[in-house]
Formats: sequence, C-alpha cells, structure tokens
Amino acid sequence: MTPPEIHRVTTLDLKVRPFTWPFAAERHGEIDAHFAEKRREKPDLWNGRVLLGRNSVRSEERLAADYFETDFACFLAWRDWGFPDARVFNGFGMGALQSSDGAFLLGEMADHTSNAGRIYFPAGTPDPDDVRDGRFDVAGSIMREISEETGLDEADYIMDRHWTCVFTGPSIAMIRILRTDMTGEALQARVEANLAREKKPELRAVHLVRTRTDIVPAMPRFVTAFLEAQLSG
Repeated sequence: MTPPEIHRVTTLDLKVRPFTWPFAAERHGEIDAHFAEKRREKPDLWNGRVLLGRNSVRSEERLAADYFETDFACFLAWRDWGFPDARVFNGFGMGALQSSDGAFLLGEMADHTSNAGRIYFPAGTPDPDDVRDGRFDVAGSIMREISEETGLDEADYIMDRHWTCVFTGPSIAMIRILRTDMTGEALQARVEANLAREKKPELRAVHLVRTRTDIVPAMPRFVTAFLEAQLSG
C-alpha cells in the first residue's frame, strides 16, 4: 500500500458531469444484495444519492476532477469490496477544527453509521445538495457537515485560504483548517453539549489531538497523514 501524498492547493475545480458507471451497471444484482445485508446489520442506512470522482488532475496550485452521481449502495459495495474500479475515487471535504491553543477536534462516529468507531474530522460523502452551478462546492459541504455533526456555524470559525489534499489512491481528502477562538477544552465542551441535545447524533464522542501520541489506530490514513504534517511544523 503506497503512503499518502499531500499537496497544498488554493483552487478546486470539480465539475459534475453525467456518467454511467460500468461497475454499478454490471454488478447491480450483487450490489443490491450487499446493501440489503448491510441494512439488516444497520437499519438506519439510507440509499441516497452521492457523488464520486474521476479524472483527477493536479497542478501546483489547483486540483481538478469530474464528479458523477450514483447511489450509496454502489458506493458502499465499491468501498467494501476493495475499490475494484481504480478509475473512480471518493473525494470529500473535511473541516479540521483547530482551537486557539492549537488542538484539533475530531469526532468518533456513532454505532448506527457505516463507519462506526472511526475517528475523523467532520466530513461526509458528497451528495447532490453540495452542487452549485454544476460544480461540487467543497467549502459548502464542509460547512453543512460541521453544522450537522458539531452544531457550530460559520460565525464560529475562520477558514484557511489553502486546501490540504491527501491522496491515498481510492480517496482524496480535501482538508481545510477552520480556526476558532475557543481553547481546546472549550471547543470540546461546546460540541459535547450539542451532541447531548440530539436524539441520534452522528458522533458518539469527540477527541482533541495536540501531539502525535494522541493519534490512534481508529483514525484513517488520510487523517493521520494530515495531523502528522501539521504537528511536525
């Protein structure tokens, strides 16, 4: 498995175009059966529409790609079966909330989600609600996920100008640091209070990361690569 590649860019050009995905068309029967099994395990899974990427091109300051619409069942099968179509990638935005004293806040996914127990920055699989003027609006997607998962709104943080893109083959995490004026403990307490008010929150816990020793195996490679790069500076 190749190590993650990290590139810093200022521009994302992610056009949404019609595309018939051969994987989805050719294996729809297997995909339906796989999703039915997953639904038996986790009844809250919903087969909504999502966006996946292809044809990525990166230059010194720019990342471009085409996105297409499919359903969550196809995405889940593609992921669970080891990414059999290597021409496609899962490209998503992540908001790296950073406190005034340098801590990063991450969320631990709840049991009813498809990534239960994994520890991420607030993020989500892109969907058609994230499309603006024919493009995947990554910043808008991040703001929506931050609001849904933590209860914070755009007045609570300032977005960095740059994107840190972490490439791991089948995924591209487009991460933007969101700086807050709260200390790590205050930020954590505020998000925990919001989770306590929700009937079925997407997160079951939140964690602060200040040093490399705070990084745990439940964090995916793209998260640990980003944190290691930030914490080594």
